[in-house]
Amino acid sequence: MSISLKTRTILLILLSLNSILTVGQSLTTGQEVRYNPISTAVPFLTITPDSRHGGMGDVGAATSPDVNAQYLNPSKYAFASEKWGFGLSYTPWLRELVNDVNLAYLAGFYQIDQNQVIGSSLRYFSMGEITLTGQDQQNLGTVSPSEFAFDVSYSRKLSDYFSGGVTLRYINSNLSGGMGGTQAGAENYTAGNAWATDVSFYYTNKLGGVESDNSIAAGVNFSNIGSKISYNQGSTKEFLPANMRLGTTFTTQLADSSSFSISLDVNKLLVPTPANTVTYASDGSVVVIPDNNSSKSVISSIFGSFSDAPGGMKEELQEFTVSTGVEYWYKQQFALRAGYFNEAQNKGNRKYFTAGVGVKLNIAAIDVSYVIPTQRNNPLANTIRFSLLFNMDSFLKRKKTGPSNM
Repeated sequence: MSISLKTRTILLILLSLNSILTVGQSLTTGQEVRYNPISTAVPFLTITPDSRHGGMGDVGAATSPDVNAQYLNPSKYAFASEKWGFGLSYTPWLRELVNDVNLAYLAGFYQIDQNQVIGSSLRYFSMGEITLTGQDQQNLGTVSPSEFAFDVSYSRKLSDYFSGGVTLRYINSNLSGGMGGTQAGAENYTAGNAWATDVSFYYTNKLGGVESDNSIAAGVNFSNIGSKISYNQGSTKEFLPANMRLGTTFTTQLADSSSFSISLDVNKLLVPTPANTVTYASDGSVVVIPDNNSSKSVISSIFGSFSDAPGGMKEELQEFTVSTGVEYWYKQQFALRAGYFNEAQNKGNRKYFTAGVGVKLNIAAIDVSYVIPTQRNNPLANTIRFSLLFNMDSFLKRKKTGPSNM
């Protein structure tokens, strides 16, 4: 059964995160506007999968280490207080548009010794059911596209205050749901496969000496640096969402073992800015400039991503997203979180507040977060994330000593 190029293009547009998020969002009217968001293959890799950081505006490069550091900055594992643990997260995605798109995430880590930690995660993105039609509008059947990524990381302390980490990731994207083309002259669309790596660093230290109640942390994660991905036996290759995440966190310890932290993250996709831009004039006319970036290599695209925007430096700066979040822990048992995410209007226009809560039990923690968009009819409205984290150190201690000694 063949899948037309038109069908696959529509699929990619509908399933592309940057494209979906701009549906129904208004741009400036009455003046010329250049609308030029960056889109990539497998955009599910850019979705923050866990509830804690989802409730803090999607920050996480320099927040305190937890099980879900694998996605945001694996080098934080080297400073984790537990020897090992794992967590499960689940996100019903884009519920304002569909009711069967979901993101599931499993992550865990194990401390080899005081300086070395290994981590791993599995991310699965289900896109529900989609009915396909060909170029002549014939029904090609119903498919269930899905994508997943599996990765393993190694983190190591490089000093008492500094750590580094590397991650190897395998990515599988099955947009056609296993339906390929066999008819003469038809393109054969198959599942896309790719390999990628992350390189990350983390720094943390007390402010004013070891007895100080204040600490500062900073982190950087270069993620999804790897091969391009193809859905038609290599004739067309698309970029992975290579990304640079920079962040910092300030934390102060309060009375009664409580704490308060504030975080700031800056992100930028390290892929070419589309030259195929659409300019909307005040009279409603549309001008399309052809794209010629698809043939660039991954390395040249990474370095060129800082200077290739058609609108010059002004547009380059608009490609940085900024997120900020706060977290308050009451006696290290109950957490309140809030945050804000901002993206430039002509780069996707994602702007939303977030809120979240957390409860830490003896051997487990439960986190829930909620997205509050600033625009009407935003597909992200009412997005709720759920996470369940397990502290295996506490579990083994309880098993050894018995519940009566907890």
